[in-house]
Amino acid sequence: MPAKKKAPAKKAPAKKAPAKAVAKAVAPVKKLPAVKDAMTKTQILNELAESTSLSKKECQSVLDGLGDLMERHVKKRAVGHFTIPGLMKVQVVRKPATKAKKNVPNPFKPGELMDVAAKPARNVVKVRPLKKLKDMVV
Repeated sequence: MPAKKKAPAKKAPAKKAPAKAVAKAVAPVKKLPAVKDAMTKTQILNELAESTSLSKKECQSVLDGLGDLMERHVKKRAVGHFTIPGLMKVQVVRKPATKAKKNVPNPFKPGELMDVAAKPARNVVKVRPLKKLKDMVV
């Protein structure tokens, strides 16, 4: 007896996501005007107070508290890094001591030789931007 051929299976049409679900997935983009001149500390406090409905003294205490918290993270015998979520990461990097070098080519004047002084070991602060901050620049 010859075997019967099966009919090809029909694919179900792809379901579309409801319109409400799509609207929730895409966050509304705030249109913020660019700042033409760098702000002073007072201008920053005024702007924060206006946008957050806090008083200037409360904004000042928040910034002071943030500074104190950062200091506690990066000081000697502490964890060594502090993250402001989404914006930046502040790290302390230990640079080892370097020896003095003689007759090193001068990068600014080709053909000339120079002496490089020794440097002691030191701690250096590095600030790395995080994704949210990088996206602001684009």
